[in-house]
Amino acid sequence: MTWTLNSKTVPAGSFPEPLGAIVGPACHRAARAEITSWPGYEPTPLRNQWKLAEELGIGSVWVKDESGRFGLGSFKALGGAYGVRRVMRAHGGDRGPLTVTCASDGNHGRAVAWGAMRFGCDAVIYLPAHVTEARAEAIRSFGARVVRVDGEYDDAVARADRDARENGWTVVSDTSYPGYMEIPRLVMVGYTVMVDEVLGHGSPSLPTHKVSSPTHLHSAGPTAPPASAESADRGAPFTHVFIQGGVGGLAAAVIGHLWERLGKRRPVAVIVEPEEADGLLCSARAGRPVPGRGDLHTVMAGLSCREVSPLAWEVVGVGAHAFMTVPDGGIAPLMCRAARGEMGEAFEGGESGVAGLLGLIEVARDEERRGAIGLDQRSRVLVFNTEGATDPELYGRIVGRGDSFGGEAASR
Repeated sequence: MTWTLNSKTVPAGSFPEPLGAIVGPACHRAARAEITSWPGYEPTPLRNQWKLAEELGIGSVWVKDESGRFGLGSFKALGGAYGVRRVMRAHGGDRGPLTVTCASDGNHGRAVAWGAMRFGCDAVIYLPAHVTEARAEAIRSFGARVVRVDGEYDDAVARADRDARENGWTVVSDTSYPGYMEIPRLVMVGYTVMVDEVLGHGSPSLPTHKVSSPTHLHSAGPTAPPASAESADRGAPFTHVFIQGGVGGLAAAVIGHLWERLGKRRPVAVIVEPEEADGLLCSARAGRPVPGRGDLHTVMAGLSCREVSPLAWEVVGVGAHAFMTVPDGGIAPLMCRAARGEMGEAFEGGESGVAGLLGLIEVARDEERRGAIGLDQRSRVLVFNTEGATDPELYGRIVGRGDSFGGEAASR
Protein backbone atom coordinates (compact mmCIF):
# COMPACT_ATOMS: atom_id res chain seq x y z
CA MET A 1 0.00 0.00 0.00
CA THR A 2 1.29 3.43 -1.02
CA TRP A 3 0.00 6.32 1.03
CA THR A 4 0.34 10.09 1.30
CA LEU A 5 -1.37 12.74 3.38
CA ASN A 6 -2.52 15.81 1.47
CA SER A 7 -0.54 18.89 2.48
CA LYS A 8 -2.94 21.09 0.49
CA THR A 9 -6.14 20.13 2.34
CA VAL A 10 -8.22 23.14 3.30
CA PRO A 11 -8.95 23.13 7.05
CA ALA A 12 -12.45 22.34 8.30
CA GLY A 13 -14.89 25.11 7.48
CA SER A 14 -17.43 26.29 4.94
CA PHE A 15 -17.42 25.07 1.35
CA PRO A 16 -15.18 27.47 -0.64
CA GLU A 17 -17.28 29.72 -2.84
CA PRO A 18 -15.20 29.19 -6.01
CA LEU A 19 -15.86 25.44 -5.85
CA GLY A 20 -19.60 26.08 -5.79
CA ALA A 21 -19.41 26.88 -9.48
CA ILE A 22 -18.26 23.29 -10.07
CA VAL A 23 -20.46 21.16 -7.79
CA GLY A 24 -22.47 23.70 -5.81
CA PRO A 25 -26.05 23.52 -4.50
CA ALA A 26 -27.81 25.21 -7.44
CA CYS A 27 -26.41 22.81 -10.04
CA HIS A 28 -27.07 19.88 -7.72
CA ARG A 29 -30.74 20.82 -7.32
CA ALA A 30 -31.15 20.92 -11.10
CA ALA A 31 -29.58 17.48 -11.46
CA ARG A 32 -31.66 16.02 -8.65
CA ALA A 33 -34.90 17.37 -10.14
CA GLU A 34 -34.06 15.91 -13.55
CA ILE A 35 -32.74 12.50 -12.50
CA THR A 36 -35.41 11.76 -9.91
CA SER A 37 -38.06 12.36 -12.59
CA TRP A 38 -36.79 9.53 -14.82
CA PRO A 39 -38.84 6.33 -15.00
CA GLY A 40 -37.22 3.66 -12.88
CA TYR A 41 -35.53 6.06 -10.50
CA GLU A 42 -35.23 4.97 -6.89
CA PRO A 43 -32.56 5.60 -4.27
CA THR A 44 -29.98 2.83 -3.96
CA PRO A 45 -29.56 1.19 -0.54
CA LEU A 46 -27.04 1.59 2.24
CA ARG A 47 -25.64 -1.77 3.31
CA ASN A 48 -24.55 -2.09 6.94
CA GLN A 49 -21.19 -3.89 7.22
CA TRP A 50 -21.45 -4.37 10.97
CA LYS A 51 -19.32 -7.52 11.09
CA LEU A 52 -16.47 -5.74 9.32
CA ALA A 53 -16.74 -2.80 11.71
CA GLU A 54 -16.33 -5.16 14.65
CA GLU A 55 -13.42 -6.89 12.94
CA LEU A 56 -11.62 -3.59 12.29
CA GLY A 57 -12.42 -2.04 15.66
CA ILE A 58 -14.32 0.96 14.30
CA GLY A 59 -17.82 2.23 15.03
CA SER A 60 -19.62 1.36 11.79
CA VAL A 61 -19.13 0.81 8.06
CA TRP A 62 -21.85 1.63 5.55
CA VAL A 63 -21.71 0.79 1.84
CA LYS A 64 -23.76 2.85 -0.62
CA ASP A 65 -24.60 0.08 -3.08
CA GLU A 66 -24.82 1.32 -6.68
CA SER A 67 -24.98 -2.12 -8.26
CA GLY A 68 -28.67 -1.74 -9.09
CA ARG A 69 -28.72 1.84 -10.38
CA PHE A 70 -31.25 2.07 -13.25
CA GLY A 71 -30.45 -1.55 -14.08
CA LEU A 72 -27.06 -0.50 -15.49
CA GLY A 73 -24.99 -1.85 -12.63
CA SER A 74 -23.06 1.29 -11.66
CA PHE A 75 -23.24 4.89 -10.43
CA LYS A 76 -22.18 6.08 -13.88
CA ALA A 77 -25.84 6.05 -14.97
CA LEU A 78 -26.31 9.23 -12.94
CA GLY A 79 -23.59 11.25 -14.65
CA GLY A 80 -23.38 9.90 -18.19
CA ALA A 81 -27.10 9.95 -18.93
CA TYR A 82 -27.54 13.32 -17.22
CA GLY A 83 -24.79 14.75 -19.42
CA VAL A 84 -26.57 13.44 -22.51
CA ARG A 85 -29.86 14.94 -21.35
CA ARG A 86 -28.34 18.38 -20.83
CA VAL A 87 -26.61 18.23 -24.22
CA MET A 88 -29.90 17.30 -25.87
CA ARG A 89 -31.66 20.26 -24.28
CA ALA A 90 -28.90 22.64 -25.36
CA HIS A 91 -29.03 21.20 -28.86
CA GLY A 92 -32.71 22.05 -29.18
CA GLY A 93 -33.12 20.13 -32.43
CA ASP A 94 -32.08 23.14 -34.55
CA ARG A 95 -28.80 21.74 -35.89
CA GLY A 96 -29.92 18.43 -37.26
CA PRO A 97 -29.48 14.97 -35.71
CA LEU A 98 -27.23 14.76 -32.65
CA THR A 99 -24.49 12.21 -32.01
CA VAL A 100 -22.81 11.97 -28.62
CA THR A 101 -19.51 10.24 -28.04
CA CYS A 102 -17.03 9.45 -25.29
CA ALA A 103 -14.14 7.26 -24.25
CA SER A 104 -14.82 4.70 -21.56
CA ASP A 105 -13.47 1.79 -19.57
CA GLY A 106 -16.98 0.34 -19.81
CA ASN A 107 -19.43 1.82 -17.31
CA HIS A 108 -19.46 5.45 -18.46
CA GLY A 109 -19.87 4.36 -22.08
CA ARG A 110 -22.80 2.19 -21.08
CA ALA A 111 -24.41 5.16 -19.27
CA VAL A 112 -23.93 7.46 -22.26
CA ALA A 113 -25.29 4.82 -24.66
CA TRP A 114 -28.30 4.25 -22.40
CA GLY A 115 -28.89 8.00 -22.16
CA ALA A 116 -28.65 8.37 -25.95
CA MET A 117 -31.21 5.61 -26.47
CA ARG A 118 -33.51 7.04 -23.81
CA PHE A 119 -33.38 10.63 -25.04
CA GLY A 120 -33.27 9.98 -28.77
CA CYS A 121 -29.81 10.52 -30.23
CA ASP A 122 -26.96 8.43 -31.63
CA ALA A 123 -23.88 7.36 -29.67
CA VAL A 124 -20.35 6.30 -30.59
CA ILE A 125 -18.28 4.88 -27.72
CA TYR A 126 -14.48 4.49 -27.82
CA LEU A 127 -13.01 1.66 -25.77
CA PRO A 128 -9.32 1.04 -25.02
CA ALA A 129 -7.84 -2.36 -25.66
CA HIS A 130 -8.22 -3.75 -22.12
CA VAL A 131 -12.02 -3.41 -21.96
CA THR A 132 -13.65 -6.84 -22.14
CA GLU A 133 -15.96 -7.83 -24.98
CA ALA A 134 -18.77 -8.40 -22.47
CA ARG A 135 -18.67 -4.72 -21.53
CA ALA A 136 -18.48 -3.72 -25.19
CA GLU A 137 -21.52 -5.85 -26.01
CA ALA A 138 -23.47 -4.30 -23.14
CA ILE A 139 -22.85 -0.89 -24.73
CA ARG A 140 -23.94 -2.14 -28.16
CA SER A 141 -27.16 -3.46 -26.63
CA PHE A 142 -28.34 0.16 -26.31
CA GLY A 143 -27.81 0.83 -30.00
CA ALA A 144 -24.42 2.54 -29.74
CA ARG A 145 -21.52 1.97 -32.10
CA VAL A 146 -18.36 0.77 -30.39
CA VAL A 147 -14.92 1.74 -31.69
CA ARG A 148 -11.89 -0.09 -30.34
CA VAL A 149 -8.71 1.93 -29.77
CA ASP A 150 -5.32 0.24 -29.66
CA GLY A 151 -3.99 1.88 -26.52
CA GLU A 152 -4.87 3.15 -23.06
CA TYR A 153 -7.94 5.00 -21.82
CA ASP A 154 -6.31 8.35 -22.49
CA ASP A 155 -5.61 7.30 -26.09
CA ALA A 156 -9.34 6.62 -26.42
CA VAL A 157 -10.10 10.07 -24.95
CA ALA A 158 -7.88 11.71 -27.56
CA ARG A 159 -9.38 9.67 -30.41
CA ALA A 160 -12.97 10.45 -29.34
CA ASP A 161 -12.15 14.17 -29.15
CA ARG A 162 -10.49 14.19 -32.58
CA ASP A 163 -13.28 12.27 -34.29
CA ALA A 164 -15.93 14.42 -32.63
CA ARG A 165 -14.32 17.56 -34.05
CA GLU A 166 -14.15 16.05 -37.52
CA ASN A 167 -17.74 14.76 -37.52
CA GLY A 168 -19.56 17.47 -35.57
CA TRP A 169 -20.36 15.14 -32.64
CA THR A 170 -20.63 16.18 -28.99
CA VAL A 171 -18.30 14.61 -26.43
CA VAL A 172 -20.01 13.63 -23.15
CA SER A 173 -16.99 12.74 -21.05
CA ASP A 174 -16.44 12.25 -17.35
CA THR A 175 -12.94 13.67 -17.64
CA SER A 176 -12.01 17.24 -18.52
CA TYR A 177 -9.11 18.62 -20.52
CA PRO A 178 -8.06 22.07 -21.77
CA GLY A 179 -10.93 23.66 -23.67
CA TYR A 180 -13.43 21.05 -22.48
CA MET A 181 -14.83 21.68 -19.00
CA GLU A 182 -18.60 22.29 -18.94
CA ILE A 183 -19.95 18.87 -19.90
CA PRO A 184 -17.62 16.99 -17.49
CA ARG A 185 -18.86 19.35 -14.79
CA LEU A 186 -22.46 18.33 -15.55
CA VAL A 187 -21.47 14.67 -15.43
CA MET A 188 -19.88 15.17 -12.00
CA VAL A 189 -22.96 17.03 -10.76
CA GLY A 190 -25.07 14.01 -11.71
CA TYR A 191 -23.05 11.92 -9.25
CA THR A 192 -24.01 14.22 -6.36
CA VAL A 193 -27.52 12.74 -6.46
CA MET A 194 -26.30 9.53 -4.80
CA VAL A 195 -24.57 11.53 -2.07
CA ASP A 196 -27.80 13.43 -1.51
CA GLU A 197 -29.59 10.10 -1.11
CA VAL A 198 -27.19 9.17 1.67
CA LEU A 199 -27.65 12.42 3.53
CA GLY A 200 -31.33 12.97 2.85
CA HIS A 201 -32.67 16.29 1.57
CA GLY A 202 -33.27 17.81 4.99
CA SER A 203 -30.67 16.52 7.43
CA PRO A 204 -26.96 15.82 7.05
CA SER A 205 -27.24 12.64 9.08
CA LEU A 206 -27.26 8.92 8.51
CA PRO A 207 -30.84 7.98 7.55
CA THR A 208 -32.76 5.24 9.24
CA HIS A 209 -33.21 2.32 6.86
CA LYS A 210 -34.40 -1.24 6.91
CA VAL A 211 -31.68 -3.88 6.86
CA SER A 212 -32.36 -6.43 4.14
CA SER A 213 -30.05 -8.52 1.98
CA PRO A 214 -30.62 -9.12 -1.74
CA THR A 215 -32.42 -12.42 -2.18
CA HIS A 216 -29.97 -13.65 -4.83
CA LEU A 217 -26.99 -13.42 -2.46
CA HIS A 218 -26.25 -16.22 -0.04
CA SER A 219 -25.27 -14.76 3.32
CA ALA A 220 -23.01 -16.46 5.81
CA GLY A 221 -24.88 -16.16 9.09
CA PRO A 222 -27.22 -13.40 10.31
CA THR A 223 -27.62 -10.43 7.96
CA ALA A 224 -28.92 -7.97 10.56
CA PRO A 225 -26.68 -6.35 13.17
CA PRO A 226 -27.53 -6.43 16.85
CA ALA A 227 -30.20 -3.85 17.70
CA SER A 228 -27.69 -1.83 19.70
CA ALA A 229 -25.33 -1.55 16.72
CA GLU A 230 -28.14 -0.40 14.43
CA SER A 231 -29.62 2.16 16.81
CA ALA A 232 -26.27 3.61 17.85
CA ASP A 233 -25.71 5.01 14.36
CA ARG A 234 -29.08 6.62 13.79
CA GLY A 235 -28.80 10.36 13.36
CA ALA A 236 -25.00 10.29 13.38
CA PRO A 237 -23.08 11.93 10.51
CA PHE A 238 -20.18 10.13 8.90
CA THR A 239 -16.65 10.80 10.11
CA HIS A 240 -14.76 9.24 7.18
CA VAL A 241 -15.38 8.46 3.51
CA PHE A 242 -13.23 6.24 1.27
CA ILE A 243 -13.70 7.01 -2.45
CA GLN A 244 -12.42 5.38 -5.64
CA GLY A 245 -10.03 7.42 -7.77
CA GLY A 246 -10.08 7.07 -11.57
CA VAL A 247 -9.95 10.49 -13.24
CA GLY A 248 -11.33 12.09 -10.06
CA GLY A 249 -14.89 12.95 -11.09
CA LEU A 250 -16.56 10.68 -8.53
CA ALA A 251 -14.25 11.88 -5.76
CA ALA A 252 -14.92 15.53 -6.61
CA ALA A 253 -18.68 14.99 -6.55
CA VAL A 254 -18.61 13.12 -3.23
CA ILE A 255 -16.20 15.48 -1.49
CA GLY A 256 -17.85 18.58 -2.90
CA HIS A 257 -21.41 17.64 -1.94
CA LEU A 258 -20.45 16.42 1.54
CA TRP A 259 -18.44 19.59 2.10
CA GLU A 260 -21.22 21.85 0.86
CA ARG A 261 -23.80 20.11 3.04
CA LEU A 262 -21.76 19.49 6.20
CA GLY A 263 -19.30 22.40 6.24
CA LYS A 264 -16.85 22.04 9.11
CA ARG A 265 -18.35 18.63 9.93
CA ARG A 266 -17.38 17.18 6.57
CA PRO A 267 -15.83 13.71 6.87
CA VAL A 268 -12.18 12.90 6.38
CA ALA A 269 -11.89 11.88 2.72
CA VAL A 270 -9.44 9.21 1.53
CA ILE A 271 -8.94 8.58 -2.21
CA VAL A 272 -8.28 4.95 -3.19
CA GLU A 273 -6.60 3.88 -6.46
CA PRO A 274 -5.05 0.71 -7.91
CA GLU A 275 -1.29 0.45 -7.55
CA GLU A 276 -0.96 0.55 -11.34
CA ALA A 277 -3.28 3.55 -11.86
CA ASP A 278 -2.07 6.12 -9.34
CA GLY A 279 -2.64 9.47 -11.08
CA LEU A 280 -4.37 11.18 -8.15
CA LEU A 281 -1.77 10.06 -5.62
CA CYS A 282 1.04 11.24 -7.91
CA SER A 283 -0.79 14.54 -8.38
CA ALA A 284 -1.12 14.97 -4.61
CA ARG A 285 2.60 14.51 -4.19
CA ALA A 286 3.34 16.93 -7.01
CA GLY A 287 0.76 19.48 -5.85
CA ARG A 288 -0.76 19.63 -9.33
CA PRO A 289 -2.30 17.26 -11.90
CA VAL A 290 0.36 14.90 -13.26
CA PRO A 291 0.09 11.51 -15.00
CA GLY A 292 0.17 8.33 -12.98
CA ARG A 293 3.30 6.16 -13.06
CA GLY A 294 1.70 2.72 -13.16
CA ASP A 295 1.25 0.53 -16.22
CA LEU A 296 -2.59 0.55 -15.90
CA HIS A 297 -2.73 -3.26 -15.85
CA THR A 298 -5.25 -3.78 -13.07
CA VAL A 299 -8.31 -5.93 -12.41
CA MET A 300 -10.00 -2.66 -11.35
CA ALA A 301 -10.69 -1.82 -14.99
CA GLY A 302 -12.99 1.10 -14.26
CA LEU A 303 -10.11 2.89 -12.50
CA SER A 304 -7.49 2.24 -15.18
CA CYS A 305 -6.75 5.89 -16.02
CA ARG A 306 -3.41 7.68 -16.26
CA GLU A 307 -4.46 11.34 -16.56
CA VAL A 308 -6.34 13.28 -13.86
CA SER A 309 -9.31 15.48 -14.75
CA PRO A 310 -8.14 19.08 -14.14
CA LEU A 311 -11.66 20.18 -13.23
CA ALA A 312 -12.08 17.39 -10.68
CA TRP A 313 -8.67 18.18 -9.25
CA GLU A 314 -9.83 21.67 -8.30
CA VAL A 315 -12.09 20.03 -5.70
CA VAL A 316 -10.08 16.91 -4.87
CA GLY A 317 -6.76 18.71 -4.56
CA VAL A 318 -7.97 20.80 -1.63
CA GLY A 319 -10.75 18.58 -0.31
CA ALA A 320 -9.17 15.14 0.06
CA HIS A 321 -7.23 14.41 3.23
CA ALA A 322 -5.21 11.41 2.04
CA PHE A 323 -4.45 9.38 -1.08
CA MET A 324 -3.57 5.70 -1.26
CA THR A 325 -3.20 2.74 -3.60
CA VAL A 326 -4.39 -0.83 -3.07
CA PRO A 327 -3.12 -4.10 -4.58
CA ASP A 328 -5.05 -6.14 -7.12
CA GLY A 329 -4.60 -9.22 -4.94
CA GLY A 330 -7.04 -7.91 -2.35
CA ILE A 331 -9.95 -7.46 -4.76
CA ALA A 332 -11.15 -11.00 -5.48
CA PRO A 333 -11.28 -12.13 -1.81
CA LEU A 334 -13.20 -8.98 -0.91
CA MET A 335 -15.72 -9.49 -3.73
CA CYS A 336 -16.35 -12.97 -2.37
CA ARG A 337 -16.77 -11.72 1.20
CA ALA A 338 -19.26 -9.10 0.00
CA ALA A 339 -21.33 -11.63 -1.96
CA ARG A 340 -21.44 -14.08 0.94
CA GLY A 341 -22.43 -11.51 3.54
CA GLU A 342 -19.32 -12.16 5.60
CA MET A 343 -18.95 -8.47 6.49
CA GLY A 344 -22.62 -7.73 7.22
CA GLU A 345 -25.32 -7.16 4.63
CA ALA A 346 -24.46 -8.97 1.41
CA PHE A 347 -23.99 -7.01 -1.81
CA GLU A 348 -22.83 -7.52 -5.40
CA GLY A 349 -19.47 -5.75 -5.51
CA GLY A 350 -17.59 -5.57 -8.82
CA GLU A 351 -13.84 -5.33 -9.33
CA SER A 352 -13.74 -1.52 -9.11
CA GLY A 353 -16.79 -1.46 -6.84
CA VAL A 354 -15.01 -2.82 -3.76
CA ALA A 355 -11.81 -0.78 -4.15
CA GLY A 356 -12.83 1.87 -1.62
CA LEU A 357 -13.73 -0.80 0.91
CA LEU A 358 -10.36 -2.46 0.40
CA GLY A 359 -8.72 0.90 1.08
CA LEU A 360 -10.58 1.18 4.39
CA ILE A 361 -9.49 -2.32 5.43
CA GLU A 362 -5.84 -1.65 4.54
CA VAL A 363 -5.76 1.59 6.55
CA ALA A 364 -7.68 0.19 9.52
CA ARG A 365 -5.09 -2.58 9.87
CA ASP A 366 -2.17 -0.12 9.87
CA GLU A 367 -1.85 1.63 13.24
CA GLU A 368 0.20 4.56 11.94
CA ARG A 369 -2.09 5.41 9.04
CA ARG A 370 -5.17 4.70 11.11
CA GLY A 371 -3.98 7.22 13.66
CA ALA A 372 -3.07 9.76 10.98
CA ILE A 373 -6.72 10.12 9.93
CA GLY A 374 -8.30 9.58 13.34
CA LEU A 375 -9.92 6.25 12.55
CA ASP A 376 -11.05 4.68 15.85
CA GLN A 377 -13.87 2.93 17.71
CA ARG A 378 -16.14 5.94 17.30
CA SER A 379 -15.66 6.35 13.56
CA ARG A 380 -18.60 5.98 11.16
CA VAL A 381 -17.32 5.23 7.68
CA LEU A 382 -19.05 5.64 4.30
CA VAL A 383 -17.87 3.66 1.28
CA PHE A 384 -19.33 3.47 -2.25
CA ASN A 385 -19.82 0.19 -4.08
CA THR A 386 -19.56 1.86 -7.47
CA GLU A 387 -20.40 -1.18 -9.62
CA GLY A 388 -21.86 -4.64 -9.50
CA ALA A 389 -21.32 -7.51 -11.94
CA THR A 390 -20.84 -5.32 -15.02
CA ASP A 391 -18.91 -8.19 -16.60
CA PRO A 392 -20.98 -11.21 -15.51
CA GLU A 393 -18.52 -13.82 -16.80
CA LEU A 394 -15.57 -12.27 -14.96
CA TYR A 395 -17.65 -11.77 -11.85
CA GLY A 396 -18.76 -15.40 -11.94
CA ARG A 397 -15.16 -16.61 -12.25
CA ILE A 398 -14.07 -14.52 -9.28
CA VAL A 399 -16.98 -15.07 -6.93
CA GLY A 400 -17.85 -18.57 -8.08
CA ARG A 401 -21.55 -17.85 -8.46
CA GLY A 402 -21.92 -17.27 -12.18
CA ASP A 403 -25.33 -18.94 -12.26
CA SER A 404 -26.64 -16.74 -9.44
CA PHE A 405 -25.94 -13.48 -11.22
CA GLY A 406 -25.90 -14.28 -14.93
CA GLY A 407 -29.50 -13.45 -15.73
CA GLU A 408 -29.67 -10.23 -13.76
CA ALA A 409 -26.27 -8.89 -14.74
CA ALA A 410 -26.72 -9.76 -18.41
CA SER A 411 -29.77 -7.53 -18.52
CA ARG A 412 -27.62 -4.58 -17.57
